[in-house]
Amino acid sequence: MRSSMILGVLATVALCGSAAASPISGVWRTPANARNADIDVYDCGNAVCGRVLTSDLLRAQPDLKDAHNSDPALRDRQVKGLQMIHGFVGGPTVWKGGEIYNPDDGHTYHGSITLADPNTLKLTGCVVFPLCRTQVWRRTH
Repeated sequence: MRSSMILGVLATVALCGSAAASPISGVWRTPANARNADIDVYDCGNAVCGRVLTSDLLRAQPDLKDAHNSDPALRDRQVKGLQMIHGFVGGPTVWKGGEIYNPDDGHTYHGSITLADPNTLKLTGCVVFPLCRTQVWRRTH
């Protein structure tokens, strides 16, 4: 009886601990016109989030601040490590309902994320539909 109880506990722990990461988890590179930024996309609760790791501008100015933020109280925070993607839910190929913050202009956009293939991510941000723009990001290795 005791061994079957231990096996049951071990099976439960294994099932709870085996939750797979989202297929878009990893480091993604934005296009050159978006400063070749490396963005760490990761699971945050039931959603997908992303933070800035580096960019061409950050390599030149490591202490770069979020100077364009529409909220003056946030303009002193550093861009490096800044969470710029949050609240996207769904999968396994399309995530919606989240927001994308662009530190280059200080605005937040509603949008969607589409996994086109294992190494290609399409992020669409909209001021209001149909005023949207899509960027293609590539997975780094």
